[in-house]
Amino acid sequence: MAATRLPGKPLADIAGQPMIVHVLRRAQAAGIGDVVIATDTPAIAEVVEKAGGRTVMTRANHASGSDRIFEALTILDPRGHIGTIVNLQGDLPTLDPADLRAALALLADPAVDVATLAAEISKPEERTDPNVVKVIGTKLAPDRMRALYFTRATAPHGQGPLYHHIGLYAYRRKALETFVALPPSELERREKLEQLRLIEAGARIDVAIVRSVPLGVDTPEDLETARALLSKH
Repeated sequence: MAATRLPGKPLADIAGQPMIVHVLRRAQAAGIGDVVIATDTPAIAEVVEKAGGRTVMTRANHASGSDRIFEALTILDPRGHIGTIVNLQGDLPTLDPADLRAALALLADPAVDVATLAAEISKPEERTDPNVVKVIGTKLAPDRMRALYFTRATAPHGQGPLYHHIGLYAYRRKALETFVALPPSELERREKLEQLRLIEAGARIDVAIVRSVPLGVDTPEDLETARALLSKH
């Protein structure tokens, strides 16, 4: 709610519904498990519950979304029955539900601790944009790689595709517990990318390569784009 570029954005109206409700519907459409909105804001909880969704209230002072979902998990499932958690940001109203399924599918491999998404960069200006996080990895299949590093720099060097990281994560519970127990790592602080904490701790992160990057709504211009896209449906 306190986003500096677009204050109150989870409740921004898009085609007659708050943005957070659009995200709720996308998550439900994936059909991969229970969907819960973790929030520290009663107004968000109210609109989600009015739309038939489920919420859990968390503290307001979390350093990252992963910390917030871990608190939500411990409230919802203190005995540890839930083994897999997908962390979806509330500002991705155009996310394809199939992309959620693609990330979760990577955890069928027992060697994988965390799964995430990326799409090949097609716009030349994004190759050098530090706001576009790149994932560097070893290709395991045409639509899958094992992540070696995440960076805001233009990397890897040389000819070939670059991949835009999409900040959605499917965690094994143990990996999420490891993340929140560790202090921020040196590279995490330097790049301002929390997933590097797990990379430095030796966790395996695999990446599903999807067709396109969902629109992240961060600015008034993004909001207008989302309204134009979703008003067509």
